[in-house]
Amino acid sequence: MSDKTETAVVDLAAKLAAFSEHWSPRVVGELNGQQVKLAKLLGEFDWHHHEHEDELFLVLSGELLMRLRGDEGPREVTIGEGQFFIVPRGVEHQPVAHQECAVMLFEPASTLNTGNLRNERTVERLERL
Repeated sequence: MSDKTETAVVDLAAKLAAFSEHWSPRVVGELNGQQVKLAKLLGEFDWHHHEHEDELFLVLSGELLMRLRGDEGPREVTIGEGQFFIVPRGVEHQPVAHQECAVMLFEPASTLNTGNLRNERTVERLERL
């Protein structure tokens, strides 16, 4: 990405139509060291946490269940279409989509999708749409 700020309008529906893989975020924009990512989710992801980054999940379509384990004990949060939820840094979480959902993520460019966990779902280099 260049240092120049992009000024094009981004069509989220067109970007989402450009891929079908689940749990594989795509970068659609960058600002102030943050990346704007789109992802399609289905099923359960792995429990993980991000030591240094907060993570914002904005549900564009469908519904996302966020399981959390932290100082307050285990809990679940349901995030509906048009709603967002911020997972604070250090909080262990597991995103779950019982049916396919599409999300927009806002997070620092350094954020690894699997956080502290590295496995076959880890995406080291995100594709840019």
